[in-house]
Amino acid sequence: MIDRTVLLTGANGSLAIPVVQQLLTNYPNYHAVLTVRNPAASDPNTDQLRTIIAPFEDRVSVRALDLSNLSSVRDFATTLATDITAGSLPPLASIICNAYYWNLTAAPNFTPDGFEKTFQVNYLAHAVLVQQLLESFGPSPNAPETRYGRIVLFGSDAIFPGKNSLEKYPPRLADNLDDLARPAQDTDGDHMGHGFQRYALSKLAIVTWMYALNEHLQKPESAHLKEITAVAINPGNLSDSRALRVNTPFTLQVLSRFVIRPLCPILRLIDPTMRTAAAAAADVVELAVGERLEGASGYFTLLEKGEGPSESLDRGKQRALWEKTAEWSLK
Repeated sequence: MIDRTVLLTGANGSLAIPVVQQLLTNYPNYHAVLTVRNPAASDPNTDQLRTIIAPFEDRVSVRALDLSNLSSVRDFATTLATDITAGSLPPLASIICNAYYWNLTAAPNFTPDGFEKTFQVNYLAHAVLVQQLLESFGPSPNAPETRYGRIVLFGSDAIFPGKNSLEKYPPRLADNLDDLARPAQDTDGDHMGHGFQRYALSKLAIVTWMYALNEHLQKPESAHLKEITAVAINPGNLSDSRALRVNTPFTLQVLSRFVIRPLCPILRLIDPTMRTAAAAAADVVELAVGERLEGASGYFTLLEKGEGPSESLDRGKQRALWEKTAEWSLK
């Protein structure tokens, strides 16, 4: 019996495809709603996704979602919530906010909403999506009036200053948070350095917001949502990811093809988080729907519970980002 729905964004990505395969294979009681920017089979990544889901077509749907357009996000969430209310889809069990964007070869790119694209796709659009769908989670088996489920967000070792070898400018949340959403141009031409910082800041924002979201879900006025929890996972450095081959300098593309992928077992001796997307997918699925971590919240590196960087733990910054996100969401 299919009794719950899992929503996955960026479903044709390197990590997402094994997540989909493992979810549908190992959890037959879930329906998967898979979002992609381009649902056409002419997209080779979407075509690969459709091949994977073909044996499970009775409990999976692929839907278009453009995270660089907040109107698209709101319309998508409204339609999904309506389908759940009408009984066309089972209630949500989990939202996996996997989609991402970065550009290490060009100046900041701004969306039609006026926000820097890395910031909007990785952070703001997912925050809008999650908040609009909280009421669409299913009832708790122990308290039918209470919603329960899990929200999986994605961090990175890039949020810890000095941790990632691509870092040139440390990630720090600006005192004026509008500078996070609308950064200055790369006047020095260092697109790689500033582009990676924008990526790291988007991940730092979503981890900081994750802590604020969990606090919000435990407030008395949100009592009916108290069994929904949010986690953020650093899935590791994925040797077979397409990330280093998209919007990156040629040197990184060469590094990915001729060093990282073939030498992954050796590199793992230096970096224990180096692994394949399939290995990371198992952890993502466990956090999303597995029994072992039911009710878990907070920050994880792989499946090891830890803490985000000190800045993400600052309650004042959590509250400021929460309030500013609500303001941005109205744009």
